[in-house]
Amino acid sequence: MTAIPETSVIIPTWNRRDMVARAIDSVLAQTRPVEEIIVVDDGSCDGTGEYLAHRYGERITCVRQDNAGVSAARNRGLAMARGRYLALLDSDDEWLPEKNARQVRYLEDNPAIGMVLCNVLRVKPDGSLIDVFDRREQIPVDGPALGPVLCDPALAPLSILMRREVYADVGGFDETLRTAEDLDFHLRVAAHWPIGVVAEPLARALRGHDGLSSLDSTEDDYIRVMERAAEAAIGRVPEALRKRALATAYVKNAEGCIWRRRYRDGWRLARKAWALGPPAPLRRRLLGLVPGAGKRMVRSLVSA
Repeated sequence: MTAIPETSVIIPTWNRRDMVARAIDSVLAQTRPVEEIIVVDDGSCDGTGEYLAHRYGERITCVRQDNAGVSAARNRGLAMARGRYLALLDSDDEWLPEKNARQVRYLEDNPAIGMVLCNVLRVKPDGSLIDVFDRREQIPVDGPALGPVLCDPALAPLSILMRREVYADVGGFDETLRTAEDLDFHLRVAAHWPIGVVAEPLARALRGHDGLSSLDSTEDDYIRVMERAAEAAIGRVPEALRKRALATAYVKNAEGCIWRRRYRDGWRLARKAWALGPPAPLRRRLLGLVPGAGKRMVRSLVSA
């Protein structure tokens, strides 16, 4: 019988033949070897499968499916993975050489923690640094993390290493979501498992070349995820924190709607935020959604 791999990494890809090779190379360059690399080709039409088969042979497992989206591709790979630890890597991102070693060591030293994250370098297409996604700003202390994650559910999937039991417990990604599927996954894990952080940059994420964040469904998906998580969190976190987290989500996405000129949806979310009695900083953001329209906003909110 084939030995169970220590770590399995799932790499979904769609029409990124050259980029996915860079991602795979970064996994093969790990100081602690990754024994199972699963690439899920989500219906590419650029010869991805043939190219990867020629370049890597049996060093990777590459499966093809009809185009179904990143969540379906991740779920296909997760269902195939045999490792004790499971990791994700998008095909336009890279791991730094110590990522697997540092995170496996962390989980071995902290048996109560289900998932460990790392800091992420976010870079432009030319390789210049944009910023560092510092996970300690979101999760200041290792352990139960539902409250902090509810307040800021941002997740970079390439930063994850989790125990197989976490996936068995919470399942994979919600395939009905076009966006915000990573936030939903993060919230479900935080609701059931303690989360830890290796506060070092161990991965590099490419930003600004493409992506789904420009879709009109972005705000809708985010609110759907947050309302569902906030409802499930009743009685599990302080009520003031729960309401503040939900109000923050409404304000953030009201701003996004206004920016896209989805004014009706923006006012609707603003009224929902106001009804929760948000703290002063959020109220100021609400009143500043549209420059010069403060009085109109106040009338809209008060008459709701």
